[in-house]
Amino acid sequence: MHVGDRPGLTTPAAVLALEREHRRELVDDLATEEPLEIRLAAGGQTRSLAITMRTPGNDFELAAGFLFSEGVVSARDDIVGIEYCVDPSIDAEQRYNIVTVELAGDMPALERLERHFTVNSSCGVCGKASIEALQVRAQPIADQLQVSYEFVAELPDKMRSAQRIFASTGGLHASALFDKRGNLLTLREDVGRHNALDKIIGWALLNGRLPLRECVVLVSGRASYELLQKSVTAGIPIVCAVSAPSSLAVETARAFNVTLCGFVRGSKCNVYSAPERIIA
Repeated sequence: MHVGDRPGLTTPAAVLALEREHRRELVDDLATEEPLEIRLAAGGQTRSLAITMRTPGNDFELAAGFLFSEGVVSARDDIVGIEYCVDPSIDAEQRYNIVTVELAGDMPALERLERHFTVNSSCGVCGKASIEALQVRAQPIADQLQVSYEFVAELPDKMRSAQRIFASTGGLHASALFDKRGNLLTLREDVGRHNALDKIIGWALLNGRLPLRECVVLVSGRASYELLQKSVTAGIPIVCAVSAPSSLAVETARAFNVTLCGFVRGSKCNVYSAPERIIA
């Protein structure tokens, strides 16, 4: 990568491919994984808030979605602007790995937030916030959306057909947002499943579409507490996952009246909470 270049979505790598007695040298496309530091600027101060390992792309959405999911901002008007680092003291190669979010008003009291903001691509934000802490700033979902089982069963194929980067790398998670008619509203890919959902929430925040009423989200892989927490803050009534949910994800879905569907594959799925939204 040349100094100052924006990191790409994929990175080529030389590999030795082995198949029985055959050996081939070829070039493989890997999903790029780079750090992203999120900084806050407000009231004449600039503070570093979080570092996440992510796939470059839609970085401003990622930052906005993360801040909303964690309660740092509550509305689009709380954000004055978002930009990449322009500090001349920073190595030019890293400037696209730092975003600064300028907030309206004073710097929030970050030490009072419920989490320590260190993020990685496998486990999400380190440490778990309790359901009780989430209840302080979020209410149960009252959305009366109902969809058919067939609606849910068709979502994985729709998501897979839109996963442009996964098709070339095989190494990315995805979150896909659908409306009540099954139309794909937006899809984001990332090495971190929580990042992919934050990018969708950031897209909705920056475009004035929150809360996401009458919407369904499908996530690749398992459904964790982290993903349910983010879905609750965004007002998403139905969360579907290709793989299994965790026990805390199910507890959270039940506490906030979210319909949680797991193992959504082929002609099967399990509904763990609020099953009245899935109709025959």
